[in-house]
Formats: sequence, structure tokens, C-alpha cells
Amino acid sequence: VSVLYWPTDPMSSATKPRLIQSLASYAEQSAAWPAEGRPILAHYDDATIVVYQAFNADIAKYAVEHQRFTGCPQYLPTRMTWIKTNFLWMMYRCGWATKDKNQTNVLAIRLKREGFDTIVRRAVETSHGVEQNDEWRKAMEKSDVRLQWDPDHNPNGGKCTRRAIQLGVKGRTAQQFHAEWIVAIEDITDALVAPQRAAAAKPDTWPTLMLPTEIEYPNPLAAPVAASAA
Repeated sequence: VSVLYWPTDPMSSATKPRLIQSLASYAEQSAAWPAEGRPILAHYDDATIVVYQAFNADIAKYAVEHQRFTGCPQYLPTRMTWIKTNFLWMMYRCGWATKDKNQTNVLAIRLKREGFDTIVRRAVETSHGVEQNDEWRKAMEKSDVRLQWDPDHNPNGGKCTRRAIQLGVKGRTAQQFHAEWIVAIEDITDALVAPQRAAAAKPDTWPTLMLPTEIEYPNPLAAPVAASAA
């Protein structure tokens, strides 16, 4: 996959995302990604991994200015918060930042890999089809992390056979997420989301899409916490 790195690309310094270290075309990346299965596709380096969340403008502005969510009057730290490693799954979820007033701004959040790995290891899977036996119910009672393998999506929202990971955190894990594992927060709406919204809508313009470079992340688990019935 050919990669466009920020030092040589033509974007102005005012619009270059700091936390996205490289871009590659959707056409090249989609050809390289697994067509099926449960890969964790992510933009990461040796120490950190990028996850995405969408919020309203006020929460996003506070998070970027303070480099944290805690303290924001509109942010509810007691609620489960969901993170995604896959840029296109985030675009599906927020409708390229047009779905509703609470998802107008897409944030890239760079986490310590040790934190992300801990989140995955603490997770209990709640995907459709998971066998909800006594062992699963006991794990649910003890864990404050939920893992879902949802269908991945192409740029205009069509479902893929491949699954994409999303993780919901609350309680102690959410506290650590906020206090220990966030390295940096950036709003990428104006740089990467809004300018490509129109191109994402039509398959014939997908080759023009430039997305954060995502490759398969080493899965912290040898097997899911809760085995799928499938």
C-alpha cells in the first residue's frame, strides 16, 4: 500500500491532522485488508493506537482545548463510552459527521497501546450470536468493558463480510482511559471527514478517498473472552 506522509503531502499545515501520521487510498487499503474475519484494523505505531469517537461541537471543543473529557459540563463520565479503531466504521456510525447533532465532530484519540490492550483483555463479548450461558453472565457482572464485532462498512455505509471491533468502557476502566491512557485528542472533522463526505457517497469516487493508514493490529487475545455461538 502506498502511503502519503504529512511531511510531503500538499495539505496546508493548518489542516493537517497531528495525530494521523499517514494516509493511504481507500482503493489500495481495501484491497489489502482481509475480506472476512475479525481483524483489528487500526492506525498505530510502536507505542500508541488511534481510536475514534464522535461528539457534539461543545464536547469536542472542550476535549481538544483541555486534552481531556473530564470536567466538561456536557460529558457524562458515568455513562459507557464506545471507542472504534476503524475510521470507516466511525464514518458509518456518525454518517460522516451528519447523522445527528450529537455526532457532528469526529475526534481522533491517541491511546497508549498498553491501555488499549488492557481494555481488550478486560472485555466481554456482547456481539449478536454470543452464547449467553452462566459463565458469560458471571463475566458480564465482573467486567466493565463490552466488546462487539459488528459488520465493517464501506465508505457509503454498505455492509462488509469482515467484522470491525468496538469497545464500550465504564467504571474503573473508563477512569483509567481518561486519567492514564489518553495521550492526545484532535478534531479531524474539517481535515478528513467533511472534505471527503461527497466522495464517500458514490462508489465511482471512492478511489479519491484518502484514509488514515490502517493495518491489522496484534490482537491482545488469543481467543475471545466469550466464544461466539457461530
